[in-house]
Amino acid sequence: MSPRLRVAVSFPLLAVWLCCACTSPSSPQVVIHPQQGDPIRVSVEIADTEEKRQLGLMYRPKLPELQGMLFLFPHEEPLSFWMKNTPLPLDIIFINTAHTIVSIAQHATPFSETPLLSGSPVQFVLEVNGGFCQRHGIAVGDRVEFPGILPPLS
Repeated sequence: MSPRLRVAVSFPLLAVWLCCACTSPSSPQVVIHPQQGDPIRVSVEIADTEEKRQLGLMYRPKLPELQGMLFLFPHEEPLSFWMKNTPLPLDIIFINTAHTIVSIAQHATPFSETPLLSGSPVQFVLEVNGGFCQRHGIAVGDRVEFPGILPPLS
């Protein structure tokens, strides 16, 4: 193979390899449908094991605006969360099996060990930056979708 042909063949292969190597798989997303305004997409880390749920967002000094952590529980029940070892304020959004927000603990105090109660049975909890719900008009009663995470409700 001539040097020119080798370069001509190698360059496109290198370009394809670089594109594949630099592209990371997209994060799962939660879509919140406020009663007014456009849907809000939040990229989430999934906490679906006891170990991941216990660690949560502890020890994290910052969280990008449209990112959060989605806690998945095996069944619906009343839940409580706390802010132990969590240095940033969070909004904690409690979601039932009908994919409806039933309560929100807004601006939870960093490092607090005071329990934050769901108030009713829930199966999903979304943690986002403190003040997120107010900035985006998210409220109790809003619907939530979990595309690629959970099947849609019929």
